[in-house]
Amino acid sequence: MRISELSRRSGAPVTTLKYYLREGLVHEGERRSGNQTDYDESHVQRVRLVRALLETGGLSIAAAKRVLATLDSHDRSMADTFEAAQHAMTDARPHHEASVAARTRVTALADAQGWRTTPDNPGFDLAARVLDDFAAIGYEPSDAYLDAYAAAADRIARADLAALTDRDTPALTAELMVVGTVVGDALIAGLRRLAHQEATAELFPVPGASHATQRKDLS
Repeated sequence: MRISELSRRSGAPVTTLKYYLREGLVHEGERRSGNQTDYDESHVQRVRLVRALLETGGLSIAAAKRVLATLDSHDRSMADTFEAAQHAMTDARPHHEASVAARTRVTALADAQGWRTTPDNPGFDLAARVLDDFAAIGYEPSDAYLDAYAAAADRIARADLAALTDRDTPALTAELMVVGTVVGDALIAGLRRLAHQEATAELFPVPGASHATQRKDLS
């Protein structure tokens, strides 16, 4: 297929495709006579993957390249691929260094859940920085609050891993692991916003308004 067809199939403008090609995010097509280049299904799949990482996942070009390099390296284990995606997501966010107290509390929370983690997991510092941000406005989350988040995270993580068993090949499994890790944060955020609207209507109802009206007013 020509680049115009690749654009139609992938949903990415031709100018965007050329940018991906220049940056090495998408592999080159097969050169034909003259200036013609042919692309195939692997290019369609790759463009969709890149768009998911950049547009939905919010990764930088550099971070996306690191993730894709790990994905393309066939001698890397699934754990290495997963770790690369996790670090790419965490490193994409501007951040300050977490306090020792906050990191200690997150570590205790993970231990209480019985999670088998390693000290270099970026989740420790990411969660600890959130606790520091709460502390900056004078709020200290209760143990029950954090336990609820941990329970939800555990359930989501198990759903993520269960989804991997439906893939037919190691390559497809690794691809879903990467995409799920990167865009899963956006899925959680989107559903959390919907749940917040419902919980707000339940806990802080507008007097005299129907449930449907309250939902509309909050949107």
